[in-house]
Amino acid sequence: MTTIPGIHHVTAISGPAQQNVDFYTGPMQQRLVKKTVNFDDPGTYHLYYGDATGSPGTILTFFPFVDAGPGRAGPGMASAYAYAVPAGRFDAVMEDLALQAIDFAGPFQRFGARVIILRDPDGAPVELVETARPGTGLDGFHSVTLWLRDPAPTAKLLTSVFGYEDAGSETVCGVERLRLQAPGEERGNIVDLIRSDKAAIARPGAGTIHHVAFRARDDDEQRGWIDRLATAGHRTTEVIDRQYFNAIYFREPGGVLFEIATDPPGFAVDEAPDQLGQSLKLPEKYEAMRDRITRVLPPLKVRA
Repeated sequence: MTTIPGIHHVTAISGPAQQNVDFYTGPMQQRLVKKTVNFDDPGTYHLYYGDATGSPGTILTFFPFVDAGPGRAGPGMASAYAYAVPAGRFDAVMEDLALQAIDFAGPFQRFGARVIILRDPDGAPVELVETARPGTGLDGFHSVTLWLRDPAPTAKLLTSVFGYEDAGSETVCGVERLRLQAPGEERGNIVDLIRSDKAAIARPGAGTIHHVAFRARDDDEQRGWIDRLATAGHRTTEVIDRQYFNAIYFREPGGVLFEIATDPPGFAVDEAPDQLGQSLKLPEKYEAMRDRITRVLPPLKVRA
C-alpha cells in the first residue's frame, strides 16, 4: 500500500517580509529558494525557504502581510514546526544562537530527544530537535504539531489512510502528545497531535501556520490519494497547479487544512539551481501585471 512519506512543506503567515527574510536566511540558515506571489493575491509575496535545492521536506513558506495582526495558535490549527538538528550539532547550534543573542527555551526532553524552542519575529515557535542523522546544518523538518480538541479522528486518518504508525505518547504539564510516524527515514515523517484542557481560541494571523502539506511522489500518486481520501469520506479539491508542484487540499477531522503536494517539478523549473530565489517569479497569468505588482511589493534585500 502506498503511504505518505512525510511533510512536503509548511505554509505560515508573517508580518513584514524583510524581517522574515532576515530571520530565516540569517539565524535559521535557510536558503530563499523562491520569491513569488500569493497566487490568489498577487499584491502579497509568497516566500519559500529550504535547503540548497528546495528539497521536499525542507520547505517552509510564508505569506507576509505588512499589516497582519498577531495570530494565536489554538485547537484546530497546526501549532508548531520543528527542524531536525543533526547528531553532534545540537550544542553548537545552541552556542551559535547564544552568540547572536537569540533567546530560546530549553533544552528539554521530548520522546527522549533534546528540544529547544525559539521565536521568530512574529512570535511563532520554531522548534529544533536533536536527531541521530549526520550532517552539518539544520536538516529540514523533523515534525509538525497539530493542536486538536479530540486527536482520535485525526489519528485515524493518519494511520488508516496515510499509513502512519503509533510512535508513543507522553503528557507534560497537562498537555497530552501523541506521536505518529510514517514508515521509512524521509525528512519530516513525524506528526505530533496535542490536546490540552487549557481554554484557548485559535486566531489566524501573523505567527500562525496556514496549512501543512504532505508529499506525493508524482501526479499519479496524488490522483490515487484523491480516490483513497474520497473512499474514506474526505473530499479534496481538484488538482491545482502551483507551478512548482501540483496540490490538492482538504480539512482533516480536527479542522487543520491539509494539502498533498507533488515532489515534481520542483523549484528549478523556472530558475537555474544556482540562481534560486534571486528573481521575482510570477505565474503566467500575472506576467502582464508584472510592473504593477512590482510597484506594490516592498523591496527585499536577501543575503547572498
